Amino acid sequence: MKRREIDLAVIGGGPAGMAAALAAREKNIKDILLIERNHRLGGILKQCIHDGFGIELFNETLTGPEYAQRYVEKIHDKRIEYLTDTMVLSLSPDKKIIGASPDGLLDIRAKAVILAMGCRERTRGNIAIPGSRPAGVYTAGCAQNFINLKNYMVGKDVVILGSGDIGLIMARRLTLEGARVHAVVEVLPYSSGLPRNIRQCLTDYDIPLYLNHTVTGVCGLKRVESVRIAEVDDRWRPKPETTKEIKCDTLLLSVGLIPENELSNAGGIKINPDTGGPIVDENLQTSISGVYACGNVLHVHDIVDWVSMEASKAGVKAAEYLTGIKTSECNIKIKAGCGIRYVMPDMISGTRETDLFLRVSAPGRNKKITLKDKKKILSSVPKVRVNPAEMIKLSLNGLDLSGVNELEVQLEDG
Repeated sequence: MKRREIDLAVIGGGPAGMAAALAAREKNIKDILLIERNHRLGGILKQCIHDGFGIELFNETLTGPEYAQRYVEKIHDKRIEYLTDTMVLSLSPDKKIIGASPDGLLDIRAKAVILAMGCRERTRGNIAIPGSRPAGVYTAGCAQNFINLKNYMVGKDVVILGSGDIGLIMARRLTLEGARVHAVVEVLPYSSGLPRNIRQCLTDYDIPLYLNHTVTGVCGLKRVESVRIAEVDDRWRPKPETTKEIKCDTLLLSVGLIPENELSNAGGIKINPDTGGPIVDENLQTSISGVYACGNVLHVHDIVDWVSMEASKAGVKAAEYLTGIKTSECNIKIKAGCGIRYVMPDMISGTRETDLFLRVSAPGRNKKITLKDKKKILSSVPKVRVNPAEMIKLSLNGLDLSGVNELEVQLEDG
C-alpha cells in the first residue's frame, strides 16, 4: 500500500470537484490531489451532449462536454494533480483516505477534504415496481450513456416513468434517434422537471405527459413487451379501474437522484434526512472539522453553473481552513417550515453575508417566502411563481440576526 500526505484531497472529478480544486489553487494551496473513479475527468457532463450549460458562468450556452472541457483545461493549466480510475473505498474521521487505483491500494492522509462525489439515480429496486424482470428496463442516465457515449440504441418503443429533467431530455433524444416515446408517466400532479424542458422535450414533440399516474406492472419474459399504468389517488395508490396497457420494448426510469454519501456515512459525517447530503454550515463544512461538501453530493442541483459556484466556495473555505483563517461560529439553526422541502445551509453565523438555497414542496403562484425567529417575521420576499424543480436563492444580506437562535423559512400566500 502506497502512503502519501497532502494538504487537500478532493473526492470526485466532476464539475464540483474541479471547481473546488481550482478555487483552492487560486488561494495558493499547492498540494492538491483530485481523485476520480472514472477514466476521465468531467463526471456526468461527458454524456450530456445537449446544450443549456454555462449561461450563468460563461454567458453562453454550452453542451455538457464543452462545459466540462473548460474546467479540465484549467486543471491542466494550473497543474493540479489528479488520479483517474481511482475508487475511494473509505474516509475516516481523521481524514484518512483509502483508495484503489491501477497501481494498487493508496493510503492518503489529508489535512482537509472536499466531498464532490455527485449523485446517482434511483433504480427499479428503490421504487419497487412489480412485474417480471425482462431486459429493456433502464434508468434514464444509463440510457443516455448508452446512446451518447457508446452509440447503442436502447429501444424503439419507449415509456418513461418520472418527469425528472434527465427523463425529459431523453424523451427528446430518443425521438430524434427515431424511437417512439409513447408516454411520460408522473405520479405527482405536476412535473418534477424544469418548465423549459417540458416545453422543449415533450410539448414540441407531441409526447403525452400523464400526471397522477404510475407504472403498476412490467410485462414480458426475455424483453419488455408492455407496461401497465394507472391513475393514483391522493395517497399515491393506483386505481385499478383506470389501468391501461401500453405496448413497448423499453421502460426508462427518471424517478429522482440520491446524493452519493456512502463515504460520508461511513466516515461519521452527519446527514440531513431531507436532502440526503451532509449537514453543513455556511462555510460548507460538515460535522467533521476540515471536511467540506459541495455539488450534488450535498443536495441535488438543477443547474450545473450553481454546482460550480457552490464548489468554488467550498474550495475557498477549505483553503482558509488550511491557512489558519478563523471563521465565525455558526450557531443559528436554519429550519424548513411549512411549504419548504429543505433549506441549505443548516447552520449560519448571522455575522456575514450569506445566501440560503431552498426548494418548495409544491408549485404555486403569488406566494411569499418569510423568514421567522419564533413567531416574529424578520423578512418577506414575494414570489410570482414557485416550482419544486427550480432551486431558489435567498439572500440574507442586510438582515439583522442578532439574538436569533433559530431561523425558520416558510412559504405563504402572497
